[in-house]
This record gives sequence, C-alpha cells and structure tokens, in this order.
Amino acid sequence: MFDVSIIVVNWNTRQLLRDCIDSILRHSEGYSVEIVVVDNHSSDGSVEMVREQYPQVLLIANEENTGFARANNQGVRAASGRYVLLLNSDAMLTPGALRSLMELAASNPRIGMVGAQLIYPDGSFQASFTRIPTLRQEFLILSGLGRLLYGRTYPSFGPEESAGPQPAGYVEGACMLAPRSAYLGVGGLDEGYFMYAEDVDLCFAMHRGGWQVWYQPEARIIHLGSASSKNRKPQREADLYRSRVRFFRKNYGNSSAAALKALIFAFTVVKMAAHRVLRLVSGGRLGRPVVGMRQLYTTLKGA
Repeated sequence: MFDVSIIVVNWNTRQLLRDCIDSILRHSEGYSVEIVVVDNHSSDGSVEMVREQYPQVLLIANEENTGFARANNQGVRAASGRYVLLLNSDAMLTPGALRSLMELAASNPRIGMVGAQLIYPDGSFQASFTRIPTLRQEFLILSGLGRLLYGRTYPSFGPEESAGPQPAGYVEGACMLAPRSAYLGVGGLDEGYFMYAEDVDLCFAMHRGGWQVWYQPEARIIHLGSASSKNRKPQREADLYRSRVRFFRKNYGNSSAAALKALIFAFTVVKMAAHRVLRLVSGGRLGRPVVGMRQLYTTLKGA
C-alpha cells in the first residue's frame, strides 16, 4: 500500500499535465507515492505522452469525457494509497507541500479533508477556503454586497484570515487530501455535477458524516486555473448557476433551491439591464456579457 495516491484528471492539458507530474516527482520526498492520471478522452497527445515519458504512472484512458467528478472517483477506486490527493492538472506541488498536508491529516483521526493554500505562479494569494453556501451568502454574492461589506475575496477568506491551519467550511478542489476510506465512505464526488460545486458538495458530505475539514496554509500549491476566471463566459456562468441550484436542492431541499433560482433570475435581469445601458452609452465598448434570457430560462428550468 502506498502512503498517498495522487489523482490527476486531464483533458487536453498535455504540457500542464507534464509540469504537474514533474512537480509530484520532485516534491514527494519521504512518502511512497502512486500517481494516477485519468484522461478524459484528450485529443492533444496527453495519453501518448504519459505512456512514453512516465511508465510508472497508472493511466486510465477514458473513451469519452466523463466529467471531473466521475473521473476523480475512477482514479480513487483504482488507487491503493492510504490517502488520496485530488490535484488539478494545472496545479503543481512546491517543496514541503505534500508533507504539510499529510502531517495535518495524520494529526487527528477525525480529519476527513485537508486543503492547501493556492497561489498564482508569481506567488500571489489565491482564495483557497470558503464558507459553506447559504441563501444569505448567495444573496450577498449575486448582489455584489458581499465584496463591498467583507472584501474582494468574499465568500472566500482573504489573506489576513488565512494565517495558520484552521477548520474550514470547504476547501478548493484544485488540491484536496483525504483518507481514502473517508472519501469512499461519504460516496466520493457526486457525479451528478459535471462541472462546479462538486468540491463544495464533497466537503459538505464530510461535515455531515462527522469528519472535519481543514485548511493548511503551509502547503503552497501553484495553481493556474483561477487566473482565467476573470474572463468568465456566459456558458460558464450558466453552468455555475445550475450546479449551485443542484447543491441547494440536494442539501437544503426544494424550497431553498426555488428561492435560489428566484435570486439568480432577479439579479441576472438587473445585470442584463446594466449591460445594455453600458453598451449603449459606450458605443458598444463597455459591458461584460451575461447569460441571456433564453439561456437563463433553460438553465434554471433544468436545474
């Protein structure tokens, strides 16, 4: 049995995957590590690269894109480590990060999940642990009041609140360490989520199962993915709304999900109106695209 199995889900990120695997090989000293790559039917040569350059990696090559949640669950079921570390393909370990995660996880038998401090390649802070979603929180996010009242990282905690290991509502899914038995015991990632909110749901399941979720700032993980979220497209926004409604229905019931749908609809209508005004007064130069009415209706109807 390995000390830890590191699960990396990949879809057309060949070079990033290579960097991720190299970082694991460089910075996993002191532990027996199994690397499991689950490829979701990439077309960029990722599978061939892993087979040729990393024969020690356990490779699962899917015939279709099964989504993030299902692919991670595949990797965990195939793994043989006492712990499993879910690591995004656009993330890289830094020296001592794995040790910091493992030591915190082993310090208390009730810890079921440990998340790391994500950083950008230049070393700057990335929000890495967050409050469990509530309707009040969703109102503050959608209205923009959360950032005005509590800072730009809301609902996540900012740098000043991120000093020292501490319990968390949920930790970001780019890097999550769990005892394999705890992960499987709560059912793993819910495969009903194709994208977004599956990490929140998993941490919520850990809490309900009597496990603790912790944040470990001493484990620093370089993460590229969040840098692209500044240019979030309408489809991504629609996918996020769908996942959030699913989370509320599953964990809080139909009435909470209906209330969230109403909030999303109301504030999206306001954003659409603001977008049109900005486009009009700026001659089309200003205004961020938002989900259209038809797309919003389809998204919320199917959520």
